[in-house]
Amino acid sequence: MAGKVAAPGTAVLLVTANVGSLFDDPENLQKNWLREFYQVLHAHKPHFVALHCQEFGGKNYEASMSHVDKFVKELLSSDAMKEYSRARVYLDENYKSQEHFTALGSFYFLHESLKNIYQFDFKAKKYKKVTGKEIYSDTLESTPMLEKEKFPQDYFPECKWSRKGFIRTRWCIADCAFDLVNIHLFHDASNLVAWETSPSVYSGVRHKALGYVLDRIIDQRFEKVSYFVFGDFNFRLDSKSVIETLCTKATMQTIRAADTNEVVKLIFRESDNDRKVVLQLEKKLFDYFNQDVFRDNNGTALLEFDKELSVFKDRLYELDISFPPSYPYSEDSRQGQQYMNTRCPAWCDRILMSPSAKELVLKSESEEKVATYGHIGPNVCMGDHKPVFLAFRIAPGAGKPHAHVHKCCVVQ
Repeated sequence: MAGKVAAPGTAVLLVTANVGSLFDDPENLQKNWLREFYQVLHAHKPHFVALHCQEFGGKNYEASMSHVDKFVKELLSSDAMKEYSRARVYLDENYKSQEHFTALGSFYFLHESLKNIYQFDFKAKKYKKVTGKEIYSDTLESTPMLEKEKFPQDYFPECKWSRKGFIRTRWCIADCAFDLVNIHLFHDASNLVAWETSPSVYSGVRHKALGYVLDRIIDQRFEKVSYFVFGDFNFRLDSKSVIETLCTKATMQTIRAADTNEVVKLIFRESDNDRKVVLQLEKKLFDYFNQDVFRDNNGTALLEFDKELSVFKDRLYELDISFPPSYPYSEDSRQGQQYMNTRCPAWCDRILMSPSAKELVLKSESEEKVATYGHIGPNVCMGDHKPVFLAFRIAPGAGKPHAHVHKCCVVQ
């Protein structure tokens, strides 16, 4: 049962998960994934659950439709979710439209004990009481209960369409109004290009896209409220700095293509020790000889190279990270802790919040720990991304001092 007497307030669980791998190998991965997700649910007993998925349906959405339906049905009808009597599911299934398709899926579950919860209608500009379970899919552009955008085409590196964008919903729980934004930003297309400059060209593209989202959600069209932005930001460690640190005593060999003279591989070798290879770098290869550096003490020694959020330090807040890089894990269902040697491990999957949302998360009348920021399935294969979660409680009366928020609780 959600909500213990000893801990007043409304328990909230926010989860972000890039689930593309689940649909490439559904037989082996989905059962593991759901089991681990339900364990976190059971541990934190939230009243309100928001699950933001990216790459929903995998690389070939059309071929994965039956697996998508099965996954959604399982989430809505499993024993683990039986106390969640109301739900909203928004799936972008418009895979035939290059112009609009984002492959985002947003799931919201409301516990039966939760009273007076409202969702904002962006078209009518008013809150509506949430009842029953509803699924919206295909073209979400016509759904008034959310805002969905794909990034403008000129934001896309090399002007090549990919499935990147955001979905925004707005909720009012316990007199507190807040936006929940599901987001997927651009990846590093080439390890070789990423290491050329500090910060990388890809970091600049992500910075531009995230700034676009933040400007959209606080523009003049709607009343400003607190916001949580969580998804696959594709934030990477600063490649140049991290490689220079990992390979301090190594010498670099450059291999070029015979026909174009383009750099195709970099090999870093120790100066002595039989010229042992420390790191091999290609467009989609990051083969470092000792993966323990990314796992020891949850990889915290590498956090100094995690710099992309610093640009937004006045607009976005994050709890301290105490879990290993969330990507790229092996997709072999027998390996739960092994990284693939395709990219430098990084904290791609994050839960960020506005300054006012931070106050909401950290505000508590008791001295007990009020928030937990962690990852799901540390020892189990969850696909190439480990889901990341934030569990916290909205303290009783936390939203009441804000008159503009309080009026959301008028039934429309």
